[in-house]
Amino acid sequence: MSRRSEQTMITVRRRGHRTTGYALAAALSAVLLAGCGGQDAAPPSSLPPQQQPGGGGQSSDDAAAGGGSGSQAAASMPKSVPERLSIPSLKVSSSLETLGQQKNGAMETPRDPDKAGWYRPGPTPGSQGPAVIAGHVSWNGKPSVFHKLTSMKRGDSIEVTRQDGKTAKFTVDRIAQYPKNKFPTLEVYKNLDHAGLRLITCGGDYDQGQHYYPDNVVVYASLTGSA
Repeated sequence: MSRRSEQTMITVRRRGHRTTGYALAAALSAVLLAGCGGQDAAPPSSLPPQQQPGGGGQSSDDAAAGGGSGSQAAASMPKSVPERLSIPSLKVSSSLETLGQQKNGAMETPRDPDKAGWYRPGPTPGSQGPAVIAGHVSWNGKPSVFHKLTSMKRGDSIEVTRQDGKTAKFTVDRIAQYPKNKFPTLEVYKNLDHAGLRLITCGGDYDQGQHYYPDNVVVYASLTGSA
């Protein structure tokens, strides 16, 4: 990262209390999935300094651009490590790897291309804030766990089973695709007053020579139930 503020935890004030704004820091260090389309892909060193929320992408449902699934949001759940992701509309059922940060600040990617991974520095799915689950779209020319992520629609369900035995049930608000050099960091990772979920992978036309996808696909979802 080119700026110190993009490398460290951000501190903000809310209602007279100091709150660690980890979400922004996480986004700035993990905008891309390094290697989401192949082993040699790498994240950019920084984001454009003028990057602002809401820019740079085309949403699959512009009416939902403000967030919210249309269903009443459920109360946030206590923190608990996620264990499995299920997306019925895509027939995806994946145990979850735990992702941290690489030495260069980039988010780690799942070691197994057939598994998704939860970004550990962020919220646990179901707790307040934007939990992040990432997965590869392809690997060595073969479809991976999030290969069909762009086909999801508003209203689709996502379930995450957790270590505490509970299942967090999310409803998709919208799906968007952004050029990597115009990734709306604040929009994707901003602090929330409810439990949210972000599924992230690569997208666009794959460049065989560069082993590179030019875009990121983001599925935005909100907690609407638990079991």
